[in-house]
Amino acid sequence: MNMQVQTSPVLMTRAKRSLTERFSTQLVLGSLFALAVPALIVYLFQDKELTQASFGNSVIAAACAFGFGLVLSRRLRVYPGVTQVATELPIFIGTYTVAAIVVLVLRIDYSNTYLVSSFALAVGVALLFASALVRGRLPRYAVVPIGNATRLGAIKWAQFVPIDRSRLPMAGRVDGVVADLRADLPPEWEQTLADVALQGCPVYHFKQLEEALTGRVDIEHLSENSLGSLIPNRAFADIKSLADRLTALLVLPLVFVPCVLVALAIKLDSRGPVFFRQARIGRGGAPFTVLKFRSMHDVQDRDDERVASVTQDRDTRITRVGAFIRRYRIDEVPQLINVLRGEMSWIGPRPEAYALARWYEAELPFYSYRHIVRPGITGWAQVNQGHVADLSSVHDKLRYDFYYIKNFSLWLDLVIILRTVRIVLGGFGVK
Repeated sequence: MNMQVQTSPVLMTRAKRSLTERFSTQLVLGSLFALAVPALIVYLFQDKELTQASFGNSVIAAACAFGFGLVLSRRLRVYPGVTQVATELPIFIGTYTVAAIVVLVLRIDYSNTYLVSSFALAVGVALLFASALVRGRLPRYAVVPIGNATRLGAIKWAQFVPIDRSRLPMAGRVDGVVADLRADLPPEWEQTLADVALQGCPVYHFKQLEEALTGRVDIEHLSENSLGSLIPNRAFADIKSLADRLTALLVLPLVFVPCVLVALAIKLDSRGPVFFRQARIGRGGAPFTVLKFRSMHDVQDRDDERVASVTQDRDTRITRVGAFIRRYRIDEVPQLINVLRGEMSWIGPRPEAYALARWYEAELPFYSYRHIVRPGITGWAQVNQGHVADLSSVHDKLRYDFYYIKNFSLWLDLVIILRTVRIVLGGFGVK
């Protein structure tokens, strides 16, 4: 069957959006609140010294911050797990902070009252839009009950309704029709899917929808075409590497004093070196030495390096200070040196210990392909799954890694940054 299906990760949007879901509506209504209302506040409460120039500069800065924040929140929401209302606050904090920095760097006049009021109202209206998108409904798909498409029923955060040819869904009543387009579909079903597509209702191959809803790429039967689609954008990879090193260079002086305090606490708490060094696998399968703050007693099981590399639940090797710095990922801070050296990135698949990586390569198909990008301090698997060690969990982790490689982009990196901040504060996945 030769039918064109949608390949965008944006698979969770209804074919016909409601009025409040449209970008134009959100932009107009949001501007009324985030730009017009602060003008009224300034008029009522600002002092007489406010000039026309400072007011105009403030409106322009707020408009850019709100507009970009709205675009960013909608763009990031297409990825799995980014429907939460909690993502709106850090997005608008970031855009308004950038706007304020530009204003200060350029040394132009502005109104504090206007910018602060605009920020507060922008967050408020964005939260309303986000809650309206997720309130009271799950994505709803009609499923052709032939082949492997029926396995989508195991996904809990979407509704899947089997259909028969006598009762076809109309465009707008569901988010789309899902079928196993590689199965041997009878001619009448092929004609039915063509008719559905002509009605304006999206038709998806089940694997594409499964990938978009779960944030994982199936690796059981990767073909040559699949591997080709997993090749990351080289231009973005080079730009990202440069940005990684520059930001690491800027951050290192800021964390120097806190790192000295952590080092002193580690020395006072237990015997052993301040830093933990371990051979891990980097980009292209090349080994490198990762640098972390030591969070365990300096004991190594040399008889089984693979076992020693795995952190278990309630591991008795973890020190008192180690438990604290592991909870808030402070032990990862020295990896900024690895980023500066070009061995790691801020974001990417986590580098595995050399012994574990060799074991996984022997047991899991295509495992070594995850080394096509630089490993990261945080990554897509970490924000979705947390720390894992057993082989079955590592298999799932690899599926998350492949999703990251396939969707390698600035947008997905921003999603991971936002979720990492929330996870660090909540302590998800700590061992």
